[in-house]
Formats: sequence, structure tokens, C-alpha cells
Amino acid sequence: MKGERRVVVTGVGAVTPLGNTAQESWENLLNGVSGAGPITSFDASGFGTRFAAEVRDFDPLSFISRKEVRRMDRFTQFAVAASQMAMDDSGLEIGEENAARVGVMVGSGIGGFLTFEEQHSVLTERGPGRVSPFFVPMMIINMGTGMVSIRFGAKGPSGSPVTACASGANAVGDAFRVIARGDADAMIAGGAEAPVTPLSVAGFGSMKALSTRNDDPQVASRPFDAQRDGFVMGEGSGVVILEELEHAQARGASIYCEIVGYGCTADAHHMTAPSPGGEGAARSMARAMEDAGMNSGEVDYINAHGTSTSLNDRLETEAIRTVLGESASGVAVSSTKSMTGHLLGAAGGVEFMILCLAHRHGRIPPTINYAHPDPDCDLDCVPNEARSADVGAALSNSLGFGGHNVTLATRKL
Repeated sequence: MKGERRVVVTGVGAVTPLGNTAQESWENLLNGVSGAGPITSFDASGFGTRFAAEVRDFDPLSFISRKEVRRMDRFTQFAVAASQMAMDDSGLEIGEENAARVGVMVGSGIGGFLTFEEQHSVLTERGPGRVSPFFVPMMIINMGTGMVSIRFGAKGPSGSPVTACASGANAVGDAFRVIARGDADAMIAGGAEAPVTPLSVAGFGSMKALSTRNDDPQVASRPFDAQRDGFVMGEGSGVVILEELEHAQARGASIYCEIVGYGCTADAHHMTAPSPGGEGAARSMARAMEDAGMNSGEVDYINAHGTSTSLNDRLETEAIRTVLGESASGVAVSSTKSMTGHLLGAAGGVEFMILCLAHRHGRIPPTINYAHPDPDCDLDCVPNEARSADVGAALSNSLGFGGHNVTLATRKL
């Protein structure tokens, strides 16, 4: 980062299983509320996993016209809503004079999966002539970014990283780089996903990746707990507004924190399994800390990827210990997926937003459902109750299928 422009966060917005605003989601995180429950969006009675962390009581008409709603997949609706709230929180205004200096990066792992399933049914049941002319633009992953850009007239650098569960974090990191090198003054960045669909749930279930605690969904997501049995599918969006420091200061913006480092690596190992010892994740963390000029003793908090799967939690623990060494035992490491579920491509955006709120409020969300210590996951996972702490320096990890690893590093300004 040396010699590059400094980048800060000036706005946050979210739609999650814990609330339809960032503030409501944050309050429920601190209170240890689980967003998991029986699936309501389709009949899951014949599925091995019959629950998920769904967004509830979301009204897209609060943000989008009725005509536009019909032309947007649910993941895009989430992206637009979260972006609108982040823009409102930031107070950033886009006009003719600065439109080309504001860009958008919204990542997603699977994009318009619901639209894909619905239109495939139309094709097989009613024929090709009845497939919607909006099928392709509603389905494609970049449409979250596209519709946000159109909504605000943001004409600067634009993109949609697709790196599975690291997509949202890559979007934030890439947007950070765009501003740091001078190609934009502000970026709307994050992730959006709406994967609670029959085919998606069936597919992840067939992989044995999902928890099957159908009798008690709210305790199913239990990262770092010895009795974890898989992740809980979640949905939603998390978006932040990034700005060049002097640009933000000049307009009197309220600053959450500074983003100071970005690590991005590949395992080059396996389609779904992390590399042995969490080697790829360790390199991602080390790269972000090097980029930030951050040493192991400075880190106060890590928002872990922490999916509640056996292999991921163990190998992420190993990665953290590799990078932080003796300091690892003194660092708070919580997984907010214990409450939000796993939002796939949106997870990194939501979890980075949580990191920003932890800096502002001096509070660290817990890892709930932690009841059975696992000797292979022997970190301070902030069990079951939120903690007050001065969060000066922090990291957020996002690890995706295909061996994609992303770490974002932040500091309190």
C-alpha cells in the first residue's frame, strides 16, 4: 500500500436473515440471535435439509418500483436495497460532475439461480416461446452490479467478482485497489446472494455440505464446535461505501474505519477442500497483513470464514495459528455465520460490514452454539456472548470453493 491513496469506509447497508437493515442485523448479532428456521420459500419436506437462514419480511417495493421488481432476480433486489441503504448512510451524492469517479463492485457466487430454475420449468412445461425475454438479464451474475450502477448513475470502474464464497470479499478488495491506485474516488462494493432454492439446497445437500439438524435449526450452525455437521444456507446482501480519505474528509463524511490491506490467493489443490494446513488461507492473511504493514501482535479481531464444516474450521484455525504464531491465542476470532448462516457470495460483503461496525461500536459479535470445545479449533472464538473491546486492527477471512482465499485488513482511524 505504500505510496497509494488511503481508503476508508463511509457507509454500510445490509439485508440479512437477522434484519433488513445493517443496524437491525448488528443488534441481533450482539444479542446472539440465530436467523435459521424451516424453509418457507418452497416445500422442502422431501429434502435432507429442510431449513435455512432466510431473509424475512423483505419488501423490495420499499426500494424499487413494481415494474423493476418484476425484472430483477431476488439477489439483485437485495443488492439494490443494501446499496441504497449504504448510500443513504454515507451521504455520498453522485451527479454529472463526479459520476465517472464512482464505481460499483458487487460480487455473487451463483447470481440469479431462482430465475434460472423458474424459467427452466417454463421451458420444459410450456415450451421455448414462453421463456421470459428478461430471463438472461435477470439471471446473469453481473446484473447486481449493473442495476446498482444504473440506480445511482455510477459510471466509474465496474465489475462482479465470481469466486464462490469469496466473491463479496473480492469485490471489496478489488474496489479498494481501484481507489488506492487513483482510478476512482468512491466505490459501492459488497456481495449479494439468493441461493435458498430447491436445486441449490438439493445440490449442496448432495455434497453433504449442509447441516441436517432439522429438529433444531437454530443450533445447527456451530462453527468451531466439536459437534458441527455442516453449514446453514443463508441469503442477503452486504454493501459498503469506500472512499479516498481526503475525498471523504472534504465532504465531512463519518468514517467507520480504514481498509489497509488485501490478500488474495489460490490453493491450487482441490475443487472444494481447502489445502492441507490451511496453507492458501495462511498466505492470504499474511499478504493482507504485509500490505497493511500490520504485525501479528496488533490484530484485535478476526471475523473468521468459520462455516461450521469439519474441514474448514480446523484448517482455518491452523492458518490463523501459522500466521499469528504465539499471538493467536490472544486474538478474538468469531464466526458470525453461526447467526447469519452462510450467505455464499454475499458472505464477504456482510462480514466486512460487520467488521466496520465492530470498529465503530467497540463490540465483537459472538460465535453462538458453542458448547463442545474442539481441540483442533483451540482459538478464542468469543463463545456465545458478545464482548466489549477496542477493535484497533482487524481481519476478515473469506474462503471459496475452487480454492479462492481472500483476507481484508482494517484499522480504526
